[in-house]
Amino acid sequence: MILTVTAKETIAEDVVSLTLEGEALPEWTPGAHIEIGLPSGHNRSYSLCGNRADRHAWRVAVLREPNGLGGSAYVHDTLAAGDQVAVTGPRNHFQLVPAPRYLFIAGGIGITPILPMLEAASEAGADWRLRYGGRRKESMAFLDELSRYGDRVTIQAGGLLDLDCVSTGELVYCCGPEPLLAAVEARCPSVHLERFRPIAADDPSGIFEVELARSGLTVTVPEGVSVLHAIEGAGVDVLSSCQEGTCGTCETGVLDGVPDHRDSILIGAERDTCEFMMICVSRSRTPRLVLDL
Repeated sequence: MILTVTAKETIAEDVVSLTLEGEALPEWTPGAHIEIGLPSGHNRSYSLCGNRADRHAWRVAVLREPNGLGGSAYVHDTLAAGDQVAVTGPRNHFQLVPAPRYLFIAGGIGITPILPMLEAASEAGADWRLRYGGRRKESMAFLDELSRYGDRVTIQAGGLLDLDCVSTGELVYCCGPEPLLAAVEARCPSVHLERFRPIAADDPSGIFEVELARSGLTVTVPEGVSVLHAIEGAGVDVLSSCQEGTCGTCETGVLDGVPDHRDSILIGAERDTCEFMMICVSRSRTPRLVLDL
């Protein structure tokens, strides 16, 4: 769909918010994200963090990433109010599960998917706490909005977040930089996480074959080439978007073989599954995979 940027505002150091408007926008749930098309032809995923009841406007927040692939630089430096952008979604791989008690942990721009979860938890009458950390207060978005929740919210600027705070019976949700996610996951194996980057692999190499069960083709996947690109090179069209393992658009069923999951969507025990994989980044632990394509 094509949406119009109706507002662009600096809300923290190196963070801007965008308001995107259109007619009869799809409903979304806390944790959902959209993909915004870039002039390069690639898409970038951003969490929705506005009013879920507003069916005419979506809000996202974008952190400038100096070492990124150009998406955040385009949003910060070029995109302006009045411009139109191609948007797909919303999709949600970070669903808020009903629970009586929550602990939300956010680091930096990781506050964006957490923000609507706080509102939903409050509406449901759940008991919840938020620990929100950042390099310094000037770089932390949405502090004014969070102030209405009073002492349910703990703000920590600078230093490492205190993670010795999990109580029995709390469902933990966390989003932020990888060191924070790793630390939280080590303390809470059942935590719900959202990553903004693919998980780095120890061995990015290896040649293997992919059999496409429905197409009747067998494709060799060389070193340094993704399953997605190898399949597309064989003339088979596959739906994809971010090509970074963050959006889930290219999720594909696995009929045989053991995938090497390198996406940032699956967490915990989900990473042991052999039933599906994100073919834009994941590879194979076996010489051959059979995919439902």
